[in-house]
Amino acid sequence: MYRCPSTTKRIAYHHLMARQKNSSLWFLLLSLICSLLSTHSTAAASEDDVRKEYIVYMGAKPAGDFSASAIHTNMLEQVFGSGRASSSLVRSYKRSFNGFVAKLTEDEMQQMKGMDGVVSVFPSEKKQLHTTRSWDFVGFPRQVKRTSFESDIIIGVLDGGIWPESDSFDDKGFGPPPRKWKGTCQGFSNFTCNNKIIGAKYYKSDRKFSPEDLQSPRDSDGHGTHTASTAAGGLVNMASLMGFGLGTARGGVPSARIAVYKICWSDGCDDADILAAFDDAIADGVDIISYSLGNPPSRDYFKDTAAIGAFHAMKNGILTSTSAGNDGPRLVSVVNVAPWSLSVAASTIDRKFLTEVQLGDKKVYKGFSINAFEPNGMYPLIYGGDAPNTRGGFRGNTSRFCEINSLNPNLVKGKIVLCIGLGAGFKEAWSAFLAGAVGTVIVDGLRLPKDSSNIYPLPASRLSAGDGKRIAYYISSTSNPTASILKSIEVKDTLAPYVPSFSSRGPNNITHDLLKPDLTAPGVHILAAWSPISPISQMSGDNRVAQYNILSGTSMACPHATGAAAYIKSFHPTWSPAAIKSALMTTATPMSARKNPEAEFAYGAGNIDPVRAVHPGLVYDADEIDFVNFLCGEGYSIQTLRKVTGDHSVCSKATNGAVWDLNYPSFALSIPYKESIARTFKRSVTNVGLPVSTYKATVIGAPKGLKINVKPNILSFTSIGQKLSFVLKVEGRIVKDMVSASLVWDDGLHKVRSPIIVYAVQ
Repeated sequence: MYRCPSTTKRIAYHHLMARQKNSSLWFLLLSLICSLLSTHSTAAASEDDVRKEYIVYMGAKPAGDFSASAIHTNMLEQVFGSGRASSSLVRSYKRSFNGFVAKLTEDEMQQMKGMDGVVSVFPSEKKQLHTTRSWDFVGFPRQVKRTSFESDIIIGVLDGGIWPESDSFDDKGFGPPPRKWKGTCQGFSNFTCNNKIIGAKYYKSDRKFSPEDLQSPRDSDGHGTHTASTAAGGLVNMASLMGFGLGTARGGVPSARIAVYKICWSDGCDDADILAAFDDAIADGVDIISYSLGNPPSRDYFKDTAAIGAFHAMKNGILTSTSAGNDGPRLVSVVNVAPWSLSVAASTIDRKFLTEVQLGDKKVYKGFSINAFEPNGMYPLIYGGDAPNTRGGFRGNTSRFCEINSLNPNLVKGKIVLCIGLGAGFKEAWSAFLAGAVGTVIVDGLRLPKDSSNIYPLPASRLSAGDGKRIAYYISSTSNPTASILKSIEVKDTLAPYVPSFSSRGPNNITHDLLKPDLTAPGVHILAAWSPISPISQMSGDNRVAQYNILSGTSMACPHATGAAAYIKSFHPTWSPAAIKSALMTTATPMSARKNPEAEFAYGAGNIDPVRAVHPGLVYDADEIDFVNFLCGEGYSIQTLRKVTGDHSVCSKATNGAVWDLNYPSFALSIPYKESIARTFKRSVTNVGLPVSTYKATVIGAPKGLKINVKPNILSFTSIGQKLSFVLKVEGRIVKDMVSASLVWDDGLHKVRSPIIVYAVQ
């Protein structure tokens, strides 16, 4: 989007730019438009222009009947009188927790912060949206044992809507919705629910829709359809993306129901809408919430909409599965880090896509992309640095990176462009596409790992820096260089599973001694259902559409964990969110630090194993009181916590829970570099395996310089549901930035594994 420098108005240029050949004239036109907008805005200026939407979070819903809108309007009247109160109130949260959204100035927001009953006030900002083979790869085949209760499981998908006509959501063989269901399907002429998709709502608090937005729960983007079908899509034979990934597409729990909460649009996902969807989903009766989006969190759990919504979901027995983020491999980039939700990193599966580039001298170079275009002979090949759009003010030192509008259409039209890439290649491919190129070869300028392939709007391939130099030499030494980009081939990735470079890494930036991400799930090259009106490359101007698409991201990993959690829930309907999360973490398949040097900061407890997770043997359980004690230890006041919980919670020396004593299925400790440490972790485990069983503790891989002891190291159980406690003590010093080990409780049948990490901080 182009943003006028003197106004907040945006001009959608991406549809027009494809047709624009004179960038100087274009920007002159934009300047004139911006000038007119600025004049109009100044003339119409009022105090409303400086108001923005703020979320006023007030914690638990009051007991008994209460009029949320009346209470919230009254609070606003206290700030700026009765004249504006009702028009300022945007939305009230009242079904599962208490709060509202209002248009406030900075001064009014500060006044609101100090009012009785208010936990936090923060801006409503926009967050971004972060399978034929994937379920089989994690040892979860079609023939796995299932229960009849699976059809009573309801998964709430908070995303960009759904395409209800997809074969993945066929309700043949389904009975009516479970009796516990309290939700609705917003009635629209172009959207109907069925016995598979039993509920659908959409949210847009600012009511600002772009032309590509569909004002219904229908998905115009494809992302929401993809995630929903990954978690709970039915079986669809012969599914593929134009022949790629051919097989049977299915979700983790094909018999489960889906409730859709559309919160994401072409301009992002508003915090105000996210909380509204949580408020409804909890009250509607969903069992698991799937949330594949996020931005870096604040330093306050109760200024993070996902953390707030997931806390109230946890209070109501609902686990929230979240994506860990796509900002890796940078450390401290993981998002959605609240201990009461599940943070899911991405892992690879054993397939990858290669795309060969053949030059006129017959040499062939292998790159990475998912290129469905059939080759159509050889085309002229040009270096982007030799084709600058000088009339637009660009030179070769910019056009070599194929920045938007930097390429001269007269020089690149009908040719393949060699670009130096500074990322995943989307910007370079888009620029070449707009300039009229017939293909692009994207050379890795940052030497990034080639661990995932993407779809582009034209034939494209991402190559290594070394191969890029060889192609550049060919261009410079040949009078008429030519090339052809071949159709991609699917090959086996023998190194899988490992965590791709894009998946966000820990440590946790809010609570350093709480390991995040929690675990990994397949998130690379995932085939799932798609919106047939959205281009498969998700780029305007690409006219290729499909019923199924292949995507990569932690957005794809999250619904795999959602489906696995729902699968556990179908066997153990009364288990708490913490117990389900513990089962997933302690049965996860260990991963290799040799493939991922960030180790547990990349993959947490390891890769999900849904079959083993149903019978974990022991679980690290926790409830609302445990998390409240944890929050006491994090420094939250009694007054704040009482508002959040709606009860008489107390923080005292007896209840203040240090993070090391939160009953979490992993152990993390940050220490000053090379200093000696002695830290104890208190834990309890609940027997969910054999009634009479004895578990022995083993510490695996204790690093040099550290002594790790468990007392007692033998736990003997005599009944199901019995809880026993132990203490893990870490002593010594570390000589590396990060070291790790694992604690395993073993009864001969179950291996209950938890990662232990110790890392240095400045």
